[in-house]
Amino acid sequence: MYNLHDIVEMKKPHPCGLNRWEIIRLGADIKIKCTGCGRLIMLPRREFEKKMKKVLETAENN
Repeated sequence: MYNLHDIVEMKKPHPCGLNRWEIIRLGADIKIKCTGCGRLIMLPRREFEKKMKKVLETAENN
């Protein structure tokens, strides 16, 4: 699965050219941030799970 601050890849790339997103907020809605341009997007959990392709990097729990 995915956790807070994981880097994920979505099915469609962002218009800025990168397809790496950091998970900023978890809950009923999930907020993700583009690692290229910094754009923030909030998606319902169901839509996020449908559009997510895979987890690229997991956040270290310190």
